[in-house]
Amino acid sequence: MTRRPAGALPHLNNTLRSSKGVATIEFGVVVSMLCTLVLGLIDFGIGIWTQMQVTNAARAGAQYAMMNPFDATSIQNAVTNATSLAGVSALPVPKTGYGCPDMAAGIVSAANGSACTAGGAAQCFTTIYAQASYSTIFPWPAIARQMTLKATIVANNC
Repeated sequence: MTRRPAGALPHLNNTLRSSKGVATIEFGVVVSMLCTLVLGLIDFGIGIWTQMQVTNAARAGAQYAMMNPFDATSIQNAVTNATSLAGVSALPVPKTGYGCPDMAAGIVSAANGSACTAGGAAQCFTTIYAQASYSTIFPWPAIARQMTLKATIVANNC
């Protein structure tokens, strides 16, 4: 029988059973997950805020169109000046036309003064567009880094 040096095996057992450093590893894993979560919230929060600015700009253009006679350039100016967000554009150009409101299809194109299927006559509508480009701060899996955020508002303005 071979003799082992005294104290060699107990030292090995103590090393294997030691829990020193486990808390550090757990802390590292939890902090990395929390950082990813916080960065995602910031990134997507900025994207949602940008979409809200684009929508509000289109609403400002619709409000202008309802209060004033149709002028595409003035409506575009109202859209771009409605927000401090750089890069908001009113493209495509606002357009006006006659149509009938429909629950399923939205606004159905019709001639001025023609009868609508739901009753009443065709009304004048203006369509206002707003858009802005948004880039995420960080690349995220399965999400495009560059995207165009758009808003469309249809206003009854006659």
